[in-house]
Amino acid sequence: MVAPRHRPLLFAVLSAACAVTLAFSALWGAEATTIADLLGALGLPLGEPSAVNILRVLRLPRVLLAALVGAALALSGTALQAVFRNPLADPYLLGVSAGGAFGAGLAMLAQEHWPIAPLVPLCAGVGALGTVALVWTLSRAAHGGPTAALLLTGVAVSTLWMALMSFLVLRGANDQTVFFMRMHAWMLGGFDRTVGLQQPLLAAPYLLVGMAVLGAQAPALNLLLLGDETAYSLGLEVAKTRRTVLILASLLTAAAVCVTGLIGFVGLVAPHAVRLLLGPDHRWLLPGAALVGATFLVVCDALARTVAAPTEIPVGIFSALLGVPFFLYLLRTSRRLPT
Repeated sequence: MVAPRHRPLLFAVLSAACAVTLAFSALWGAEATTIADLLGALGLPLGEPSAVNILRVLRLPRVLLAALVGAALALSGTALQAVFRNPLADPYLLGVSAGGAFGAGLAMLAQEHWPIAPLVPLCAGVGALGTVALVWTLSRAAHGGPTAALLLTGVAVSTLWMALMSFLVLRGANDQTVFFMRMHAWMLGGFDRTVGLQQPLLAAPYLLVGMAVLGAQAPALNLLLLGDETAYSLGLEVAKTRRTVLILASLLTAAAVCVTGLIGFVGLVAPHAVRLLLGPDHRWLLPGAALVGATFLVVCDALARTVAAPTEIPVGIFSALLGVPFFLYLLRTSRRLPT
């Protein structure tokens, strides 16, 4: 961890690294593009028209959406770790993502008969909120250490939602092969359906507002790390704050799931990477985690669309390949990690 006086400089480095990664990811692909093409896609009179069109219609919207979703999942994971005072808390591992996915999947199936526009985000939010409440309640009643109880409960609930989700897909598919393939790909997570700015522009208000409101809870999260009694003695309404942060983190996760499907481990990798650099102060940790989460998911997406081109691999596979070893390391060393 760096000295506090060095935090602004390191934060600037993280910001620059994120910007460079976004630009490089936009340029990287089967079709060669240049910096001039990228500037042309951003509105300057530069670049080859065909390459500019590829960047403007396909790559830039996808990179932008991946960055937004990565930042949202990273913030959700950071907040959950503070609320539960558990270094292994993560929207994916606790089943919050799966709960949101089940709710959204149920709504997608219902929309085959009742095309109601806000049904998917509404059901995803209900699923995520219900899951975090269920996991928290069951883990408190379980035997064993708090870390083990929380993780085991989250994994069990997540497995239940995924089983029900698979049942919904199989029941809803029937002979609709397109529907079956779309839902199966959505369960693995990805940005392959992002064409043009419509989807990023629709998702951005939910994700940005959620991140801003959750980021404003940084002082309260710092107090929660001190323990309930100390936080209460310093004037924090502990129960109300915990409930507020859990709702915000769950809804932010649900918004991300609605856009991309299930993508795991972003909310685990990003907070810990930044905590090792900037320390546990959430005034720095939350924005730093958002930057690292955006960078991490943009890299995963770039790998997903290029490693086996022209075939595309779901982004959730790459985030798991990178995140699982990190999770196992944290599981082994969790007692030494700050919470």
